[in-house]
Amino acid sequence: MRMFFDTSALVKRYIEEPESDTVARLLEGAESLIVSALFLPECVSAFRRLVREGRLSPREYEQLKGTVLADLADAIICHVVPEVVDLAVDCLERHALRTLDAMQLGCARAVGPDLFVTADRRQEVAAAADGLAVKLV
Repeated sequence: MRMFFDTSALVKRYIEEPESDTVARLLEGAESLIVSALFLPECVSAFRRLVREGRLSPREYEQLKGTVLADLADAIICHVVPEVVDLAVDCLERHALRTLDAMQLGCARAVGPDLFVTADRRQEVAAAADGLAVKLV
């Protein structure tokens, strides 16, 4: 199964949160992991916030970033190209989404995964309305 993971969901693979176990099970069953090119900067932003808050050490940050980069070596990455921007604008016009959430959804719509995985309720609703099979984690 080709699964597109939004950052809100995939970060649960790296940071223990509610539903981290669900994310792990989904990833085990994935034939392909698909992410937006926005995933890495969003993930680094989340990790760096945890460092600033003292919830993650600089050493733990470096280890997690290394794990993310290793995982991305095997992932399909959807780049932000004009088609994705057009799809994101369409999402923004029809749904109450934040900009980067619309960009993630635009990427998912462009690649047409078997399953779109998110931890964001608004994104789940928008993705389902746009015809994607969705899993909220």
